[in-house]
Amino acid sequence: MDRVRQGRPGRRRRIGAALAIGAAAVLTVTALAAPAQSADIAADVNVAKNAGFEADLSNWTCTANSGAAVTSPVHGGTKALKATPSNQDTAECSQIVAVKPNSTYKLSSWVQGSYAYLGARGTGTTDVSTWTPGTSAWQQLSTSFTTGANTTSVTVYTHGWYGQSAYYVDDVSVFGPDGGGGTDPVEIPAVPTGLAAGTTTSTTVDLSWSPVSTATGYTVYRDGTKVAAVSGASTTVTGLTPDTAYSFQVSASNAAGESAKSTAVSARTAKGDGGNGTVPRHALTGYWQNFNNGATVQKLRDVSSQYDIIAVSFADATTTPGQITFNLDPAVGYPSTADFKADIAAKHAAGKSVILSVGGEKGTISVNSDASATAFANSAYALMQEYGFDGVDIDLENGLNPTYMTKALRQLSAKAGAKLVLTMAPQTIDMQSTSGGYFQTALNVKDILTVVNMQYYNSGSMLGCDGKVYSQGSVDFLTALACIQLEGGLDPSQVGLGVPASTRAAGSGYVAPSVVNNALDCLTRGTGCGTFKPSKTYPALRGAMTWSTNWDATAGSAWSNSVGPKVHGLP
Repeated sequence: MDRVRQGRPGRRRRIGAALAIGAAAVLTVTALAAPAQSADIAADVNVAKNAGFEADLSNWTCTANSGAAVTSPVHGGTKALKATPSNQDTAECSQIVAVKPNSTYKLSSWVQGSYAYLGARGTGTTDVSTWTPGTSAWQQLSTSFTTGANTTSVTVYTHGWYGQSAYYVDDVSVFGPDGGGGTDPVEIPAVPTGLAAGTTTSTTVDLSWSPVSTATGYTVYRDGTKVAAVSGASTTVTGLTPDTAYSFQVSASNAAGESAKSTAVSARTAKGDGGNGTVPRHALTGYWQNFNNGATVQKLRDVSSQYDIIAVSFADATTTPGQITFNLDPAVGYPSTADFKADIAAKHAAGKSVILSVGGEKGTISVNSDASATAFANSAYALMQEYGFDGVDIDLENGLNPTYMTKALRQLSAKAGAKLVLTMAPQTIDMQSTSGGYFQTALNVKDILTVVNMQYYNSGSMLGCDGKVYSQGSVDFLTALACIQLEGGLDPSQVGLGVPASTRAAGSGYVAPSVVNNALDCLTRGTGCGTFKPSKTYPALRGAMTWSTNWDATAGSAWSNSVGPKVHGLP
C-alpha cells in the first residue's frame, strides 16, 4: 500500500513460462511377453507395487538418496514418498513392473509440495507427461499412454525440480492389463456410508460415519475442497463462518488408493454473537489512510457504510524488533485520541470491524526471531485493547519470515481469542507459489485467517493457475491469479480481490468497478469471465478490497457504490 500521492510501480519479477521437463524420477515398466487373451480378459489392475509406500521404499529406488517414506503428509494410508531435489538432482525414483504390449494404461499419482512431474517415455508410441508448479494440498496428476506392439519396457516417472523444495507422492497407479507381474493384494476401499453431522458451533461442525474395514485413513471434504485427513471415523471441522451452510463428504483410502466421495451431508453453523470481530460471509475491505497524501482526508466516521472491514494504515515500528505502535496523524483532523477511539466504537456498533494494518510500502517492521515474534504479539494485542482494534492486517511489502510471523500470529490469536480478525495483503509475486513466504504464512495460520486480499496492481505480468501468463488490468488477471490461491490450499472464504479505488490510487493496474464485478461473478457463478474460466465456481469467495477509502471518496465513492452491493449480493 502506498503513502505517496500516487502508487509507485512496485518492484516485481516476471515469472517465466513453465520449466522444461527433464530427466525424471523413473518408474521403469517392463513388459513380459504374453499370449493373446480370450474374451474372458481379467479386469485391469494397478501394476505398480507398493504404490502407497506403506512398505517404505520397497520396490523403489531413488537417486542420490533423495527419497524417504514419511508419515505426514499422506494422501491415503499411513505413508507417502518425500523426495528432496538438490541443485544437481531432481530427486528421481524408480520401480520396475510388468505391462503388456499394445495396451493402454492410465497413469496417475497424488502429489503435494513443490514442483512435481509425472509422465511416461519409451512407450513405443507417444510419450506423455504432466506437471504442477506446486500445491499445499494433495493434487492428482493423471495421463495415459499406450504401449507399442514390440514394447517391452516403459519409463513412468515422477520428479521434482533442481534446487526446489521437497515434493510428496502417494497412491501411484499404473492402471491397465496385468503384464504377468501381478499387483498388490489390496483393493481400493468401499465408499464410506452413514455420514452425519453432529454438534455445531458458530465455527465448527462435528462429523461421523461408518468405518470401512479395509480403510487405513479417511479424507474429509467441505464444499468439494479437502479440509482434513484422519485415521478414525469421526472429526471436527474447524475455521468455519458463523450462520453459513456447508456441504461435507468423506472418502476412504488405503495403499491401493482413495475411494469415491460419500453422499454429501449438509450442516449450518450457529449464528455468531455479533458485535466487533464478526465478519460477514461476503465482505468489502477498505484501507483508511492515517496521513494526507492528496486523497480526501477522512475521519473513520466518514468511511462509507459499504465497507465491512476498515484497515487503519499503518502501524509504526519502534526501536524494539517486532514491536509496533500507533501514532494518530494530526493531518487527519482528530481533535483527540479519544475522538478516534469513539469512531472505532461507532463502527463496531454498526457491525463493522476495524483493524490495524502493519507494513505498507514504507513499513520497516521485521519479525525474524522468537523475541521479535513475542514483541509483535504483545504490542499488537496491547493496541487492540487500547484502541478497540479487532485485529491486524499483514501488509509487509519488503518480505516476511514465515516461521516467526506464524509464531507471532499464533501468540496474538491465543491472546485475542476467536474474534480476532486477521487479514493479509501480499503482492502478486508473493502468491505465485505455495513455497513463497507469504503463501506459507497464510497456510500456516489458515485456521485463524480471515482473508487474503492480494494486491492485483503495481505488478508485472504473472502466471495464472493454468500456467499461462496474464497482464494486469483485466478480468483474466484477477480470476486466473485468484485461482492459484483457491486451488493452493486457501478456503474460498479466505480469498479477496484487492484493487485500486481510482487511477490515482496506484501506479498501475487500475480496473473499472465493472471489471471487478465481472471477476467476482466469474469466480462465484461462472459468468462474466474473460478467456480464462475456472474449472469450478467458488460461491464462498470472501469479496474484494481497495486502496483506499480515501481515494474512493476522492472519486465520488464510485468504487464502493458499485463493488459493495456486488460483494454483498454474492451467493
